[in-house]
Amino acid sequence: MNEPEIPVAAAPEPVPDAPSLQPSPPVTAIDARALTKVFQGKPAVDQLTLQVARGRFFGFLGPNGAGKSTTIKMLTGLLRPTSGEAFVEGRDLAKDRLAIKQLIGVLPEELPLYERLTGEEYLLFAGRMYGLPKDETRKRTDELLAFLSLEEDRGRLILDYSQGMRKKVALAAALIHNPRVLFLDEPLNGIDPVSGRVVTDLLRRLAQKGVTLFFTSHVLDVVERLCDEVAIIDRGRIVAQGTLDDIRRQREVGRDASLEDVFLKLVAADVKREDLSWID
Repeated sequence: MNEPEIPVAAAPEPVPDAPSLQPSPPVTAIDARALTKVFQGKPAVDQLTLQVARGRFFGFLGPNGAGKSTTIKMLTGLLRPTSGEAFVEGRDLAKDRLAIKQLIGVLPEELPLYERLTGEEYLLFAGRMYGLPKDETRKRTDELLAFLSLEEDRGRLILDYSQGMRKKVALAAALIHNPRVLFLDEPLNGIDPVSGRVVTDLLRRLAQKGVTLFFTSHVLDVVERLCDEVAIIDRGRIVAQGTLDDIRRQREVGRDASLEDVFLKLVAADVKREDLSWID
């Protein structure tokens, strides 16, 4: 009687090599390419090119008149560039301006507020303009007013608000629709130190949650403390971009040099001051 045949296990299929676990490249939230704006034959922004990865706290620095606000106005669709192109969250500003406005929040240096509305009415208006449901708009308005210490003044006309209160209600309106990219032009100007700490803590949390912040300020120690990366613009052109350590290496300044030291080295090297004639 024949022995039963014992089945032999098939040889296992070769296991393919595991894919290399290389980190994926960061998604670009803001991409400006040769962006230029000319006023009366003079470039305010000249061939500006920069990229900001999603979730970065990005400081955009420069002296007065360097082109910071003009750049923000172009990147937010408030001003058409003379030439060049820009993309926000992968969308072309020239073609998808309305869609981009749904993705961004803007706090301009000059606050275009409806002064005959109360703070509460203004936020309810802003939420509805962004298409939020009425109940959700009410909920977010209440939370923002409380968070920014405007609860007691919700029924006052914005006309009667101080500069700091106006700044906070404008910031609340920029945040109410939960934007992916937030453009902030001098957000701490006119805000008292207590409210300033509340605002900076909020901005940090937003960045940690993946919101991209494009931030201008003349208070360089705040920028140095908050920002992951900076770009310095002078006379319409980018003169440095990267982390502070990157810029220190590029400009051959000491490792202990502050952002203020680097900034002054880049934009004020040729500044000379004479004494006033009447001061001995």
